[in-house]
Formats: sequence, C-alpha cells, structure tokens
Amino acid sequence: MKKISLLGATGSIGIQTLDVIESHPEEFKLVAMSFGRNYKSGSDIINKFKPEFVAVKDKETYEHLKSEFSSQDVKLGYGEEALIEAAIYDGVECLVNAVVGSVGLIPTLKAIENNITIALANKETLVTAGHLVTEHAKKYNVNILPVDSEHSAIFQCLQGESFKSIDRLIITASGGSFRDRKREDLVDVTVDQALNHPNWSMGAKITIDSATMMNKGLEVIEAHWLFNLPYDKIDVLLHKESIIHSLVEFHDRSIIAQLGTPDMRVPIQYALTYPERLPLKEAKRLELWEIGKLHFEKADFTRFRCLQYAFDSGKIGGTMPTVLNAANEEAVAAFLSGEITFLQIEELIERSLDKHESIANPSLEQIQEVDQLTRNFVQTLI
Repeated sequence: MKKISLLGATGSIGIQTLDVIESHPEEFKLVAMSFGRNYKSGSDIINKFKPEFVAVKDKETYEHLKSEFSSQDVKLGYGEEALIEAAIYDGVECLVNAVVGSVGLIPTLKAIENNITIALANKETLVTAGHLVTEHAKKYNVNILPVDSEHSAIFQCLQGESFKSIDRLIITASGGSFRDRKREDLVDVTVDQALNHPNWSMGAKITIDSATMMNKGLEVIEAHWLFNLPYDKIDVLLHKESIIHSLVEFHDRSIIAQLGTPDMRVPIQYALTYPERLPLKEAKRLELWEIGKLHFEKADFTRFRCLQYAFDSGKIGGTMPTVLNAANEEAVAAFLSGEITFLQIEELIERSLDKHESIANPSLEQIQEVDQLTRNFVQTLI
C-alpha cells in the first residue's frame, strides 16, 4: 500500500486525487494532507480518510479543527512549517503537490531531500525555480511525475522512446472561456463569465489562467524543465475539444498523441501508479465516432499576450519566470476580487516584466526576494 501526502486536499485536483485513493483502498493510504481555509470540506475529508497529520493555512482554522478532533488520533499544524511537515510526514512515499501558487516550492524541495516521489500538479514550483527543483531531483535520484493532463500526455507518449529522438512537443490548449471572442470583446467581461470553462472542472485561479492562456504559458515553462527541451522545440496548438491532451513529434516525423475524455483522474492515477496502470471504472470511454470532428488552430500570440510573455520569460530565464508567476498570481487575485478588469491582468504582468532585470541562475533566497518584490510592486499598481 502506497502512503500518500496530499497538499491542497480541498481543491479541484485534491478532490479528484481523493476520488482515486477511495477507488483503490487496497493500493493507497492518505497519511498526511493540507488545506487552506475550507473548514467544512477539510473536516469531511479527515472524517472519511483518517489521515495521521493535517496542516492548515492559519491558526483560526487550526483551532476549529483542534476543537472538533480533540478525541481523535490526528496530529494538527498550521502555517508554512506545517505544510512542510505534511509533505515529508513519516512514511510518505508519494507527495501529490496540488496547492495553488509558489507556496508549493519549499515543500517540494524538502520532499525531494527525503527521497519522496513527487506527483506534481503545482506548475508554479517549476516555473519559479525549475533549475533548483530539477537539480535537486537529479541529486537525490527522485522522480518528478507530471499530473497536469498535458505533461502527463507527453510523459505517456515518451514511454519506451529515446529523448534524443524528440523533435518537438506539441501542447494542446482548449483556449479557455473566451476562446471564441475577439480581443475587443474582452473589455467588460465578468468574473463569472471567465470562470465558465467549456471543458474542464478546475479551481478559480487556474480557470482564469486558462482564459488568459497564462496557464498554457506556465505549462510551456514547466515542459521545458520536465523534459529538458529548449523553447524552440515546444509548440502550443489550440484544440477546443480537449480530446488530444498533447503530442510528441520525433525526428522521423512520426507523431504520437495521447487521447482521452477530459478527466483529471486519469493523469492523477497514472502518476500514483507509474509505471503500472489500474482500472478507472467510472471514467467515460472515448468514442471517437461520438465526437465526429476535432478542431485545431494555430496559437495567436497577439490575441493571447500572456502566452507570449511566458515564452519570452522562459527564454530569458533566471528570475524572469518568477516575476511572471508572481505578477500573474497577484493580478488574477485582484480580478477575482473585482479590483481590476480582465485585460488589466495582462497590463500588470507586462509592467512587472518590463521593470525587472533578470538575475541569472538565482539562489532560493533570491527567488523568494524577487517573488515578494514583484507582489509588492503589483499591489502598488493595483
């Protein structure tokens, strides 16, 4: 039985991870978990899965849990140190990092140091500090297994293949909530409209990132680090049905693609069971005759400016992707709270990137400092 730690248990990926664990009780055991402030959902998960350790974001939530579970054998903690403790809790074999934002970086590094396999759904970890994370994984001989559907697709396509034979990666994108709108139609869009994704059920932040295509940009940077390929060998292809999750083209011009219905439990389960597969009984079978047609478009970098920002930041490297991510997190939070308009997300990111002079090969401390300075700068603009 594989012992699992799940960071971000009440989020979209967290809930679907729990569904996979529940479907295979003979294979997986949840021993540690974290969540933010969603007390009701967190409490339900604790009662159902009986983890040994639970980390929460703040003291108030901790006190509520402490009162409710005083008679039960569960250890509790709050804050950053508790998040790290959950990641490396005694006996954990696989860390599913499903928290949102750069807060997932330190727990990932600590888990790697403890020889814990990483199932990574937190793309910001590689975006902000890809060189540190990949060097750490190599040093400690730890696998980083992708949970994002696109990177899982690429990873599956590469099984049995030589990395030397790769000519390019083709990452597919649904286009998000506003894929059929022209840029001038985005001036007055609402938060509710932006959160209405046509294909996937995801958390608020990632759904907004999908609408701006920043999500795809972050995935490009993540793919660069996961598969050790330069940016000129990574393409983005608009594919509104989300049936082909990504493709790999080889030197001989053969292309291998991974297909399936839009169901995040598939890549989650593959990361937990790799290199084996288990049945996913409730997953919908893909019947191509029902789909009938698949549509593809070239990515428009003028229409989706955040995608251009991501490619540019990745190519510059150093601390530039850290600025990209931090500015985006602050801007998206401001949009969700009604402080700025949808198109102002791009404006805040662009101004942050223009202001920054990238630091090459930054240390963890430099990354953390740049991250905080960027957030402060965006807040002054807001």
